[in-house]
Amino acid sequence: MTETTGVKLPIEVREILTILPHRYPLVMVDRVTELVPGERIAGHKCVAYNEPWFQGHFPAHPIMPGVLIIESMVQIGGLLAHASDPAPGPQPKVVLFLGIDKARFRRPVVPGDRLDLSATALQRRGPVWKLRGEARVDGNLCAEAEMLAQVADRSP
Repeated sequence: MTETTGVKLPIEVREILTILPHRYPLVMVDRVTELVPGERIAGHKCVAYNEPWFQGHFPAHPIMPGVLIIESMVQIGGLLAHASDPAPGPQPKVVLFLGIDKARFRRPVVPGDRLDLSATALQRRGPVWKLRGEARVDGNLCAEAEMLAQVADRSP
């Protein structure tokens, strides 16, 4: 556990799967390495050549689709929102993606890259979060966006 937050790090993929509703092949966060509830989170996704989207995007020059880089940032932001507002009672919560603004792609992500993900809370109004996400490889910015997410009751 970190002394300042009481959160045990790293958070591995098995625990991430208990929080996110996503499953293979759309689990886009392998590990959480930093977490300050209500403020910021960091983690990563290891990009492997055998991921299914590389068969068609693009066979001779594999590049991770931009929409999946955005999805990675959304998922790490969802983990921040979830950790900042843990569900009391028996009903588990889910984080819903509401929107995206100011998305920009700066460089391609290719097999073998470790996609370093981060999200920072910009604003919170009740269950709705406005987050800024970044994706980097080797310290170089690959993508950035502002995202809206909501913590909601999970349907039975």
